[in-house]
Amino acid sequence: MKLIRQFTIILAFSLAGEALHALLPLPVPASIYGIALLFAALMLHLLRVEDIRAASGFLIEIMPALFIPAGVGLMAAFGVLRPMLVPIAVIMAVSTVVVMGVSGRVTQGVIRRERRGEGEPHA
Repeated sequence: MKLIRQFTIILAFSLAGEALHALLPLPVPASIYGIALLFAALMLHLLRVEDIRAASGFLIEIMPALFIPAGVGLMAAFGVLRPMLVPIAVIMAVSTVVVMGVSGRVTQGVIRRERRGEGEPHA
């Protein structure tokens, strides 16, 4: 029963994200709205991590299996993607390097801030 309740909570936030996506004229995916709402609920202590820990852990464990349909779709569309293969590979390589660089810089900034004592968590 606990897992069903936890999945229901996660699905409720996903449904709220779908509703926001339908209501707001912004080019933001519904899943991002849902995850942002879930994050806000956790940060505002409207929801405790324990309320979704088991279900979210399960979803993280099976995440690789959730990418199988997308991979099969890419294989099925390979004929369409073939002419764009080199540009797509270049874009993927450049964006990977940029994301790694930005992530590293942000991480360094957070570590420096914590060392100075500015990153103390608020109660």
